[in-house]
Amino acid sequence: MEDAPPPVTPDGRYILVRGRLWRAARPDLSSARRTALVNALMAARRGVREAQRRHDPKGLATARKAVDLAKVGLGERGPAWWTDGAPDYNRHMARNTPYAGWAADQPDG
Repeated sequence: MEDAPPPVTPDGRYILVRGRLWRAARPDLSSARRTALVNALMAARRGVREAQRRHDPKGLATARKAVDLAKVGLGERGPAWWTDGAPDYNRHMARNTPYAGWAADQPDG
C-alpha cells in the first residue's frame, strides 16, 4: 500500500511531517521545470548515498551541494517564495506556529 501524501497547509506553503512544517515546492513552477528539479534532486541524493558508501568526502560535499541547489530551485530552501511578507515557519513544530489549530486536526499533527 502506498503512503498518503503529507497534509498541505491551507495556504499551500508547507507540508506537515511528524508535527513539523516543511516548506512546500513553489506552486508557480512549470511541470517541466518541477520534474527536472525533482530528477536532479533524486540524482543528487543518490550521489550522497554513493559518496557515503565510498567514504568520499569530496564527492559527498559535491553531492550535498547539488541537493541544496535542487531544493533552492524548488523553493524548499532559500528565500521564501511567497511575496506577501508573511514569516517563514520552515522546520518549525506546527504547534508553535499560527498553523497549530490546523495541524492539530491533521492525522500527522
